[in-house]
Amino acid sequence: MTTIVLCAGEASGDQLGAGLIHQLRERRSDLRFVGIGGPAMRAAGMEIWWEAQELAVMGLVEVLRHLPRLLRLRAAFLRRIADLGPAMYIGIDAPDFNLGVERRLKRKGLRTVHYVSPSIWAWRQQRARKIGDSADRVLCLFPFEPALYQRHGVDARFVGHPFADEMPLEVDGTQAREFLGAIDADSTVLALVPGSRRGEIERLAPDFLATARLLMQRRPGLRTLIAAANEAIAERLRELLGEEAAAARWQIVVGQMRRVLAAADVVLVASGTATLETALSQRPMVVAYRLAPLTYWIVKTFGVLKVQNYSLPNVLAGRGLVEEISQDQVRAEVLVPALEHWLDDPAAVELLQQEFARMHRELRRDASAQAAAAVLELLP
Repeated sequence: MTTIVLCAGEASGDQLGAGLIHQLRERRSDLRFVGIGGPAMRAAGMEIWWEAQELAVMGLVEVLRHLPRLLRLRAAFLRRIADLGPAMYIGIDAPDFNLGVERRLKRKGLRTVHYVSPSIWAWRQQRARKIGDSADRVLCLFPFEPALYQRHGVDARFVGHPFADEMPLEVDGTQAREFLGAIDADSTVLALVPGSRRGEIERLAPDFLATARLLMQRRPGLRTLIAAANEAIAERLRELLGEEAAAARWQIVVGQMRRVLAAADVVLVASGTATLETALSQRPMVVAYRLAPLTYWIVKTFGVLKVQNYSLPNVLAGRGLVEEISQDQVRAEVLVPALEHWLDDPAAVELLQQEFARMHRELRRDASAQAAAAVLELLP
């Protein structure tokens, strides 16, 4: 058997890894998969050494707090890889963890692939050369990324985005509303997507809920759907809502974010991959972003952020399609007018949806199959 070690961080990486494993198995029956992953990769047939959630840490300050544990895990992981002697290492996202592992393994002669380019276009474009020191090949989800690597002589391939493959080109909002509880077709629905990590929830959810309350006051028939990544997040949202959680105009939905998006007229969403899913759902949105105070100070003081637009729809469009609101501006009196713009201007929504449909077609490339083909080119 030919063994491949994979390492995925958090849920999105787990899904990418599972899709890649399925496609590799279809092409090579002699492959064995081991490493760090989640339930989807386990279901695809991978032997899990550590759970993907061990790496789910966000932000500069947050990483520092968990650094001793992560360093111990990395050392143990490298020892186990050395004992095994695999044919290849594939790091899936989690660049702060994976790139260091890849660099050490590549120096020892092991083939390495990094799946999901770090956001070098936003933070540190010169980092592309260093990523090439770690990975023999970088698999990119977005079409503009390979050119950034080619300037530094790094082998990078655009494989497309799995979300664009998974999600339909035409979204059925009526069906989504029926699934979520017979929401009337004429109702105006606000979706809140405050993030999938506990830190995001603490930083954003109180202001998201305050925004929904103010919008409900201004539009009495409005209903609010809140997407919760898991039951623990849902319970925290119930605590924040208090007695309001029982009211019919509020609905917390666990593990069904895409249905929540499909059912919505407008979405207030935390910056991240959920903004791409919102765009692929062809729903108008306002994007909110709030870093931990010390992390934000570091970003502002040292000029770490290199772009004006940080949300994926705006980056893909190359312009400000949707409004981005960050840090102290994330409050109800700012967010409500931005959301009402979309509710009051159907012509603007139609133009936005046309742009989102174009993005969807561009990203729809059968990504898992493309990624598997790129991996097999390097595999002995």
